[in-house]
Amino acid sequence: MAKEIILYNLAEHVTDEQYKDYVINEKGPLLESLSSVKKFEMVKITGAVMGEIPYKYVGIMHLTSLDDFYKKDAPSQKFQDFQTKWQTMVSDFHILFGEEIY
Repeated sequence: MAKEIILYNLAEHVTDEQYKDYVINEKGPLLESLSSVKKFEMVKITGAVMGEIPYKYVGIMHLTSLDDFYKKDAPSQKFQDFQTKWQTMVSDFHILFGEEIY
């Protein structure tokens, strides 16, 4: 299964509580409504073995395929509107792609 993994921090003006509310009420339901998204997970990082936490949030989208997502859902107006709002709430983001092995 294809995955998109996004690592990021919140913008200075956004609190953890505000972001949690946004994820539960807007972001999560919107992403899971996209036809190429089988599941969406949001993880707030609270600790690390080595002490350093470069990214406080990790979003994981389980996709039918990268092509389905990037050719159909990503260009949609619904996703573009989400992306515009989301980018005002985060900083230092890094987007990764992969395939599930196990």
